Amino acid sequence: MKNGKTDRRVKYTKMVLRESLVKLLKQKHITNITVKEICELADINRATFYAHYTDPYDLLRQIETGLLNDINEYLAGFSFSIDDGSRSVQILEKIFEYIKENAEVCSVLLSDKGDIAFQQEVMMIVQKQCISEWTKKSVNKDVAEYLYSFAITGSVGVVHKWLKEGMKQSPREMAAMLINMTNRGISAFV
Repeated sequence: MKNGKTDRRVKYTKMVLRESLVKLLKQKHITNITVKEICELADINRATFYAHYTDPYDLLRQIETGLLNDINEYLAGFSFSIDDGSRSVQILEKIFEYIKENAEVCSVLLSDKGDIAFQQEVMMIVQKQCISEWTKKSVNKDVAEYLYSFAITGSVGVVHKWLKEGMKQSPREMAAMLINMTNRGISAFV
């Protein structure tokens, strides 16, 4: 029984520390955030912080690692083939649902105050899957890399805009729109 209480307290402590860091990241860059600020906002003492993390960067990295693991899990079932998009829309809808559920942390990490290395890691995860799938379809590797660059920067921009504007469209609408944009380009809309 004591183990269960300890686990819940540890989970709670880590949760409030994560939430505090995210709130601070909305105001300033990670380089300007101190352990003292995180602890004051979380109402946790510094010794407790150091029992779990070495510094604010370590806390940020653990938040990012959790998100990256989740993204990898979602993308494992995603087909990056250029098809009618029905299966792709379903998987992409799940990704948009995940982003919506984690909107606060996602919007911070994708903002200019976020960690550029995290953004690049997300792009690398997607890139590996895209290029691999597209080169199986006889697309020249160089062309596949340009296609990827076009698709991912546009996708990140779309996600960022969606988050910034309050996620008015449903995850399904966003997934369908993004698949249309990626597969058919501007001609799908004009």
